[in-house]
Amino acid sequence: MEDIVIIGSGPAGISAALYAVRGNLSPLVLTNGVGALEKAERIQNYYGNKEFLTGQELHENGMEQARKMGVRFKETQVLGVHEEENFMIDTNEEPIPTKAVILATGARRKAPQIQGLKELEGRGVSYCAVCDAFFYRGKDVAVLGNGDFALHEADELVHLAGSVTILTNGEPLCFTRQHNYPVEERKILALEGSERVEQIRFADQDTVGIDGIFVAMGTAGSSEIARQLGAQITDRGEIVVDEQMQTNIPGIFAAGDCTGGLLQISKAVYEGTVAGIHAGHYIRKLRREKEK
Repeated sequence: MEDIVIIGSGPAGISAALYAVRGNLSPLVLTNGVGALEKAERIQNYYGNKEFLTGQELHENGMEQARKMGVRFKETQVLGVHEEENFMIDTNEEPIPTKAVILATGARRKAPQIQGLKELEGRGVSYCAVCDAFFYRGKDVAVLGNGDFALHEADELVHLAGSVTILTNGEPLCFTRQHNYPVEERKILALEGSERVEQIRFADQDTVGIDGIFVAMGTAGSSEIARQLGAQITDRGEIVVDEQMQTNIPGIFAAGDCTGGLLQISKAVYEGTVAGIHAGHYIRKLRREKEK
């Protein structure tokens, strides 16, 4: 059982880890690559960065610094988080139990540019299978995605839905495990329907009737994980936190771009610091209560 698991190894995640380990805890950081920092060619507006490092270089330096402080890392893809006695993090390997989670995987990803996708959100288009699967009992649904996150969402749906098909929208298959779901690889032109989703129109103009679409492109981001847990999220997909960077769910914290506001390294470092400190307070409070 972990005390604190930090999902994301960018400035917010690493800062949270540094302050957690300085609080005499042993955080585990789950990483799946550089993230948004990879796009930064030169960083000129961050304190002390006189060499104008690239985002990749800054990320590597941050991880090396954290390792020297005793922070543990595990490279894996997070598929979701759910509550049991504590929290269970689902990955593409084995699940990881933990008492607290800090979400720090960056801002919500842009949805694919498919006509009708935005317009039909909440009317057949969903971003959370565990939240909305119940509404599609016995109905035909599809999961839009091409990797393990899509399989995870399909697994949530298959026990309730009449049928589950995976739509890759022309993207290459990136599954790391075998599955029995039918896969449609054609490019999608549009989702169509008057009041709700009624059919998918492919680029070749062929149409297929469908009752619901669950979007699960790429990997599960912070807002997707927060939504699975029932944490409060804004209309823009930003996670709502208090002054301690804790969500409305005790033990679930968030920091960095996923909370909205200024999308800058300095802001992510500050929020990661606050989250790491207060996640430590949360764990110590649990220990005191257990000792009573």
